[in-house]
Amino acid sequence: MLEAALTSRTRVVLVAHLFGGRMDLEFVLRLARERGLLVAEDCAQAFQGPESIGNTAADVSMYSFGILKTSTALGGAVLRVRDKGKLQRMHEIQEKYPVQHRNLHARKLIKVLGILVVSRPNSYGLLARSCALIGSDLDAPVKDVVRAYPACETQDAFLRRLRRKPCAPLLAMLSRRLRTFDEGRLARRALAGARFADRLRLPNAHPGQRSLARTHWLFPVVVPDPEALISGLRKHGLDASQATSSIAVVEGNGVYSSPAGARGMMSGVVFLPVYPGLPEKDFDVMEDLVNAHAVGETLDQAAS
Repeated sequence: MLEAALTSRTRVVLVAHLFGGRMDLEFVLRLARERGLLVAEDCAQAFQGPESIGNTAADVSMYSFGILKTSTALGGAVLRVRDKGKLQRMHEIQEKYPVQHRNLHARKLIKVLGILVVSRPNSYGLLARSCALIGSDLDAPVKDVVRAYPACETQDAFLRRLRRKPCAPLLAMLSRRLRTFDEGRLARRALAGARFADRLRLPNAHPGQRSLARTHWLFPVVVPDPEALISGLRKHGLDASQATSSIAVVEGNGVYSSPAGARGMMSGVVFLPVYPGLPEKDFDVMEDLVNAHAVGETLDQAAS
């Protein structure tokens, strides 16, 4: 599929590492070198600490630190560029950008404080019940709050947002987050994800299971009826979601076929709260529900 997608206009192959794991770049790098192409990797979901930045053969490695990212700084990014000439050119371009206004960063801080208050179990439960009473989708307001950019925005407005140098408070926060990175917390998250993956009855229900160096930034499962699974989990006080702000299927254009596997995954995907702080009894409930829905059973049928 990659070979079929390349054209005479192709200059860069962009690889996104999803769900907290990494894909093997060997084939991509070999093909790109044969064709004289650059390889850029999107590591926004695969950050494993400052020591791992740059430990790759890719030409450009991109790490972002938005609200939901590992070791979030509420924004900002770090790019590792192999070629010094290209790096210098990027610096020259960025120097022409205006500096981000501090009040934008301050508003984001206030928004995140609100998220922390609402995300406490009692507050979040109240929000979930309120959405259910008025027939609203809980995923919608949550997605709007954590989205980095407005959903309905013109391309010009979007590019103006991107073409800003980070303000001093954002740089200071990002620097501090990198200096004080908690490797133990990341290891506990990776262990919790690995343990739960081992408890799944159908391994193929877990996308990304063959990824390398998995840290489980997200834990997806694919089931026949995702809405039923989400409803069942919420009845037991466990929040799950189908929402994703940026992952989407890119359909074929006649040159290459549409990715049927990706389309099937996105139609049945549910993201689970597989966190190291979750009580063991909740892991047990989640395991039973996911395994039952993965094979199309009800929970009563699975128990019998």
